[in-house]
Amino acid sequence: MCADADSSSVTWIALTIVPMKEVEPHIGTLREKPLHASLKRWYSRAGDRVEVPVDGFVIDLVREDLLIEVQTRGFSSMKRKVTTLLELGHRVRIVHPIPIDKWIVKVEADGTVLSRRRSPRHGDPTDVFAELVSFPDLLVHPHLEIDVILTNEEEYRRHTPDRSWRRKGWTVEERRLIDVVDTLLISNSDDLAALLPAGLPERFTTSDLARELGRPRRAAQQMAYCLRITDVIVAVGKSGNAVEYRVS
Repeated sequence: MCADADSSSVTWIALTIVPMKEVEPHIGTLREKPLHASLKRWYSRAGDRVEVPVDGFVIDLVREDLLIEVQTRGFSSMKRKVTTLLELGHRVRIVHPIPIDKWIVKVEADGTVLSRRRSPRHGDPTDVFAELVSFPDLLVHPHLEIDVILTNEEEYRRHTPDRSWRRKGWTVEERRLIDVVDTLLISNSDDLAALLPAGLPERFTTSDLARELGRPRRAAQQMAYCLRITDVIVAVGKSGNAVEYRVS
């Protein structure tokens, strides 16, 4: 169970709080954001090597022959890196956090906390498809795995009036890990198919998918795109202007 100082408690399934492990400091970690650093500490095991140069790239963690990259957002920025490493025969695992619950912390310039509230938005494992659209063709590569880390996080925002008009000048400064709720490893097409909701009709559109997921249609479209590229689903016709799919 996790509770906010100014909100009601929330009950979680499969909640396991794992103590943070020490990772030897490295020059490449000096500019790390708190969330990235915390996840790397949480994910590391005894014997892992940190910030290791491999074929022209610096890898967050190397575990025997497995290259582990913690990517908190922006998969498009790592497409060339992942593609090259896979082409060279390396095993690659991308560790990506999705906040199931998030607390918004507003701070002044000196770091004084102004407010802390829980966001009404809740994450879902399928949110990973918003990033996977960057390289959907790689998702069924036998040497690539995606480890989705479901988290509770704090998002720190600072007021900068000349930026972020959508948030009335409040910009996201950093994210911080509170704890890990659960993990979900995606390593093949069966793992991708398992993310489809159980209540889908045999032939479905992205509107059907969005409704069953309880997510916006854009999220359903991103998911459908990735699943179609990986042959998890196939287009079988149209319903009006909407493409209909079925599980292949």
